Amino acid sequence: MGRAFEYRKAAKMKRWGHMSRVFPKLGKIITIAAKEGGPDPDMNPKLRQAILNAKAENMPKDNIDAAIKRATDKSTADMVEIVYEGKGPHGVLCVVECATDNTTRTVANVRSYFNKAGGELLKTGQLEYMFTRKAVFQIEIPAGMSKDDLELELIDAGLEEIEETEDGTFAYSDWTSYGTMHEALEGMKVNIIKANLQRFANNPVAFNDEQIESIMNFLDKVEDDEDVQAVYTNME
Repeated sequence: MGRAFEYRKAAKMKRWGHMSRVFPKLGKIITIAAKEGGPDPDMNPKLRQAILNAKAENMPKDNIDAAIKRATDKSTADMVEIVYEGKGPHGVLCVVECATDNTTRTVANVRSYFNKAGGELLKTGQLEYMFTRKAVFQIEIPAGMSKDDLELELIDAGLEEIEETEDGTFAYSDWTSYGTMHEALEGMKVNIIKANLQRFANNPVAFNDEQIESIMNFLDKVEDDEDVQAVYTNME
């Protein structure tokens, strides 16, 4: 009984830790989307998807509403999205996507993570050719529709492939086709669970176990920063 209690306690603490890291990040994206296209999700596709992504992470409605409200609050500092590039431990290449209301604070924090790990920040754009940016949609294929039929319908919208994995079904397109793909999926009544833009390494590099452990410790520190939205590497 004592062991079961400790297990439940540890699981609960893990969920709280996840929420404390993820919810503020999701809230920033919602605020940015509402600021750019207005607070009505019916009229703002970017906000609509940001809300869906937040709901997929079980973010409470009150948190979502508060994030939207911040976009119209004149006392709220402007939030911007910014990308940093760097070389981490063992030469691993990293692209760090951030959302922040204070770029001075954010760049200082990100630089410190790289410096302490024996790495360095690089000039913006230096790693652009090392990664391919794609639109990624986690979807549910409607009953009565096959994967092949859906692929045929989405080709003109920019679809590259649909992949079925243990984690779900994913549709990929070039990042420039995000809007047309989103509209096509909604028009076909395909449930979009999550949707975002991701970066994939063009030439992934293999590291040994010791190096991987060091890199993962470094990535944990970077990802824990409240301004960091996502980190992409060329690790295989």
